[in-house]
This record gives sequence, C-alpha cells and structure tokens, in this order.
Amino acid sequence: MTELRQRAAREPDAPPEDKESETEAKVDGETASDSESRAEAAPLSASTDDTPEVLNRALSNLSSRWKNWWVRGILTLAMIAFFFIIIYLGPMVLMIIVMCVQIKCFHEIITIGYNVYHSYDLPWFRTLSWYFLLCVNYFFYGETVTDYFFTLVQREEPLRILSKYHRFISFTLYLIGFCMFVLSLVKKHYRLQFYMFGWTHVTLLIVVTQSHLVIHNLFEGMIWFIVPISCVICNDIMAYMFGFFFGRTPLIKLSPKKTWEGFIGGFFATVVFGLLLSYVMSGYRCFVCPVEYNNDTNSFTVDCEPSDLFRLQEYNIPEVIQSVIGLTTVWMYPFQIHSIALSTFASLIGPFGGFFASGFKRAFKIKDFANTIPGHGGIMDRFDCQYLMATFVNVYIASFIRGPNPSKLIQQFLTLRPDQQLHIFNTLRSHLADKGMLTVATEDE
Repeated sequence: MTELRQRAAREPDAPPEDKESETEAKVDGETASDSESRAEAAPLSASTDDTPEVLNRALSNLSSRWKNWWVRGILTLAMIAFFFIIIYLGPMVLMIIVMCVQIKCFHEIITIGYNVYHSYDLPWFRTLSWYFLLCVNYFFYGETVTDYFFTLVQREEPLRILSKYHRFISFTLYLIGFCMFVLSLVKKHYRLQFYMFGWTHVTLLIVVTQSHLVIHNLFEGMIWFIVPISCVICNDIMAYMFGFFFGRTPLIKLSPKKTWEGFIGGFFATVVFGLLLSYVMSGYRCFVCPVEYNNDTNSFTVDCEPSDLFRLQEYNIPEVIQSVIGLTTVWMYPFQIHSIALSTFASLIGPFGGFFASGFKRAFKIKDFANTIPGHGGIMDRFDCQYLMATFVNVYIASFIRGPNPSKLIQQFLTLRPDQQLHIFNTLRSHLADKGMLTVATEDE
C-alpha cells in the first residue's frame, strides 16, 4: 500500500485539457442521463374527461362502458355530418381543411415533445419548429401551385419569380433555420436539443408529407380523396362495433382493446362499403373528374368526359361463384375493382398506423395526443391511419392509374421560346404524318 501511494505521488498529473474535457463530458453526460430519467419518471398528465356536460347528464345512469359507446357514437355521427358538409362546399374548402388538420396534428405532436422537456427551457425550440413547418410547406406546395395554377402564376410577376427560383428559395430558408439551430445550442443541453431537432423533422416527415399527398390525390378527382378516407372511417367504426359486441381474442399488445373479431369484421364490412360507395360516386362527374383551375372564372372546375375507369362494363363471374348467386355476368365500374385494393389496405394495413400511434403514446405515458374531440382524443388520434392511407393512394395512382397529363404538357410547351415551340410543332406534325393521321400539304400547294 505504501509503495502504491508513493508511486501515485511520483506520477505526473493529467494535462489540464484532459481534466477539463473529462469534467465537461461528465457534466454533459449527467445532464443528458438525468434529463432522460427525469422525463421518463415524470409522465405527461393523463387526459381528463372533457365530455360535454349535456351528454354527461343524459348518460349518467349508464355504465362507463356503455357511456363511452354512446359518446363515441354521437360524436362520430357529428364528425361524419361535418365531413359531408365540407365535401358539399367543394375542393377549395377541402384543401383548407387538410391544411388546418396538418397544422393541428403538428401542434399536438410538437406540444408533447415540449411538455416532456419543458423544464429545461430549450432556446428557440418552438420558434424553430414552426419555422421549419413553414419552410417545408413552402417547398412542397410551391411546386403544386405551379403545376395546377400555371396560368395564374405566369400572369403575376411576383408569383412567377417565386415559382422560377422555388427550390433555391426553399433551400435558403431551410439553411437559415439550420444555422439558427446551431447558434441556439447550449452546452448543457446538446443531447436534448438534437433530440428535439430530430423530433421536429420526423414530425414534418409524417405530417406535412402525407397532407401534401392528400391534396395531390384530391386533384386527381374527389373520388380518390373521399373513398379512401371513408374506407378508413368505416373500418374504424365497424372494427369498434364488432369488437364491442363480439370481441374476445386480443389482437396486439400495443392496443389491448383491439380484438381479432373486430379486425376481421371490420375488413369484410369495409370491402362491402367500398364497393357500394364506389358504385354510387362513379356515376357523378363532380366526383370522378380531375380538379382543375379555371383561369377565366378564377375557380376550380370538376367537369370532364369520364374516363373508361368510370364507365359501366360487363364482367364474367367465376364459375365457382356462379353456382352460388345464379348470375354469369355483372355490370360494374372498373373503379370498383380498384376500390377493393383501397378498402383492403384500409382494413389490413391502415390499422398499423393506429398501432404505431398507440406505441408512441405508451412511450410517453399519455392516453391521447390531445383533448380536442371528446371521447376520441386529439385530431392526430383520428388521422393516424389516414396519413398512411394517403401515401398508399398516391403510390397506387402513380403506379396503376395516372398517365401523361396533356394540360401540363401544353403548359410546359407554352413556356418555351418560339423557335423551340416551332421545332416541337414540326416534329409532331412529321410524326403524325408518318402514322397517316395527318396529311401534310406540299410546299407548292
């Protein structure tokens, strides 16, 4: 022991830089670990009962199980009625509603992160979060505006400049936010600030990207907006109904109330619902025509000659089914076949968006994202499956439905120089003449 003490006394001290860095690492390490443990130990407050007093009084004699059933049912009908109203008001109102839902969902997710780390007073966190939301929306919707409002953009000089340099402006705006984040870094909160930086960007990826795809689907025709959303709503309702009355077998640990009976019953009910809704909507031009902007009236129009996708066709029924129903052929809209794919995804894959949200809420020990809708939680609680559905519909349209858009080609053609336009005209004329679709006059004539 004496030799060890003498040897330790003879050894030189560590360099000042090493001690300082070791102390700094210790401080930062303690701050990060302490913050994580404290955030984990202090769960967010559970959502309170925000059921309207009128319903509480009317349902006071019922058990909590049936009371919740009636509250959810009444407010579901109210939301469905509101959905019908905004559909009646037209595409522009639908786009505004989508934007409002996007902002509210972003607010709910960011608020959870802010509440978890609120005691640390992270500088500029909320300001930067909303700034990045603005930047990402400008990036996504800037090109959409150019595509669908081309004539209006070219007519107004400020809009034309914003459209021409859209991507450069978007990148510059993001760089400003990025530099602001770096300048806001505080020594004792490095890890937490990078947590929240990632939190914000993942939220933007989930919320803004999907809402952008929803609006893209809407421009393809309101039927591509209404049918997928309605299938998700139907599956949510029917899975709850089947699970409430017949549920016995738990489906997944993340959502203990979900049952196999509800999952399977919701699937079959949604497929039937999708077929019926598609049949009804396919007969109306206002639902099947692409949403286009009319420059003469400065309004959206949904008038066109329906494509083959929305015209009744005769299909042969498989022999196995013929013996059961007694029919050999059936008249259907081709879109109804596509609706089977949409309703199947909404029933089998869409719920995993809800399971993902359930896991997220369990991670932070909260019941709902917010208390916006009594009995249903926040807006994000209602749209967790819708965002996943929006991505599928957009990919499905791009893969199996959408073809070249003549109006967009003409818009691009009109922006070219006169000599480029003349070259394309001559090339197209020669191509059509070679196919025998156009008679080219000789120079003498």
